[in-house]
Amino acid sequence: MQSQTVQETVTTLPAMSYGQMLEQVRYNGAYPTRERAEQVVSAVLAAFGRRVTGEERVELAARLPREAARVFAAEIPATDQLTGWAFVRDLAARTGGTLATTRWDVGSVLGVVARIAGPDLLDRILAQLPSGYAILFGRAELTQAA
Repeated sequence: MQSQTVQETVTTLPAMSYGQMLEQVRYNGAYPTRERAEQVVSAVLAAFGRRVTGEERVELAARLPREAARVFAAEIPATDQLTGWAFVRDLAARTGGTLATTRWDVGSVLGVVARIAGPDLLDRILAQLPSGYAILFGRAELTQAA
């Protein structure tokens, strides 16, 4: 019985530490310092926290490293629906960044989030979001023909 409890605990712990997450974002985004990577992670996760709701929000927060989960979950989900491109524009306006650098930042962070989430959870998250988010996670946007 105790081994089952240990196994359950292991599967609920984040698979990546916050430091590892920052290093992956720093590497992917070619940021000069860990501090810059941390700024980008905080801005993108806060913005993304306003977009994800329901079970998917809870499950993603549980998979993120604790520090990242706090930033993500601290935001109250917005009631408006933003496409992926509108999400980037909104974040650029909030941070004062250009559209190009903000798009780079979003891709650098959400690419790592995609690996943390795993394909099944990411599919469910993308199903609840408007069009344009898949590419932000490094996936092709598949649409059905009319």
